[in-house]
Amino acid sequence: MNNKTLFKIHGWVGLFAFMPLLVICLTGSLLTFKYEFENLVRPHMVTVNVGEKRLSMDILKDKVNSQFSTREIVGWVLFQKIQRSDVVYLMEKGTDIWKHIYVNGYNGEILSEPALKDDYLSDWLLELHAAFLLDDTGLLITSFFSAFLIMLGITGLMLYKKFWKTLFRVRWKARRILFFSDFHKQVGFLSAPVFLILGITGGYWNITHYLHELEHEQEETHFVMGERLYNNEVSIDVLIQKAEAKLSGFKTTYITFPYEQNVQFSIYGDVKSGNPLSSEYASNVSFNRQTGEFISAYDIRDASFLNVFLDSFRPLHFGLFGGLAVRVLWCIVGLMPLILSITGVYMWWLRREKKQAKKRRLKKLEESKITDSAGLEEPAQTSLS
Repeated sequence: MNNKTLFKIHGWVGLFAFMPLLVICLTGSLLTFKYEFENLVRPHMVTVNVGEKRLSMDILKDKVNSQFSTREIVGWVLFQKIQRSDVVYLMEKGTDIWKHIYVNGYNGEILSEPALKDDYLSDWLLELHAAFLLDDTGLLITSFFSAFLIMLGITGLMLYKKFWKTLFRVRWKARRILFFSDFHKQVGFLSAPVFLILGITGGYWNITHYLHELEHEQEETHFVMGERLYNNEVSIDVLIQKAEAKLSGFKTTYITFPYEQNVQFSIYGDVKSGNPLSSEYASNVSFNRQTGEFISAYDIRDASFLNVFLDSFRPLHFGLFGGLAVRVLWCIVGLMPLILSITGVYMWWLRREKKQAKKRRLKKLEESKITDSAGLEEPAQTSLS
């Protein structure tokens, strides 16, 4: 494929997709510091005073169940940052709707009322980022635009394959189109590797989640929460202890409570693998929901290359693998589409104006030729008369 064709593909894809990609990337940039943003606008919910010791999970579970008797616990997030409050997911009986609350893990205080996934601004931004606020259909739409982001990254790198020759060249005093072209190339080339990572990881998540929801909707009977699906005598603390005994170095980060007929207790967590790209939910241990007996264990350290690769998508997408420096870089790169959009659209407009001006000059030239030829023919006609 020659550069002219690549240039056309790159340009038209950029023009078609720049506004949706701008929304996705700018919201993603903000969400890189989601907790910090939440701590500014609603610190009383997301941050707690660290006590000497957390309450046991069984006590916390009973406190939530006693306060929300018409709802059932379906998930519990335990953050690795000890100053963060727990997030508990609840499903109201007679429905399949998930809501979440914030709980102080040190004293059991309920810090919020049940809220939907987009009730708070930060969560609303997350839904806008992931699905344009269009639920499952939005997941499919954003997947397409993730593919466009990948295409822009690949075509940009192919067009600028001899980057080392002019990597940091910006012709500041040149014509506007040359200056913007240089600036666009520098920003695009330096951002392209991260764009490829974000496009691949985000697109994969959205497509797999969309297919899962599509399969779920096609089921003949749609589950709604009725009575409690697990034996309340099963100790969550004991399950966590068993999980930690099964997998060395295991630290619990999420607990799945039974939320459908075929769902058991699952304890998800992080393990000491030495892999900086391993996610905090990489491994899990499952237990019978009625007896608490061990069912199965999954250790990311023993997983196949494909599973390890797919597990790395979460740290890669959110920039969680390299500390604050990587998160800041991810945040900055998320702002780059703004620059690329402005420079790209401006260059397109300049080239369009240049073509229009050329057409106008050619038209005037043709008109002048016709006028000149008509002027030459008139004397001949007069002499014949």
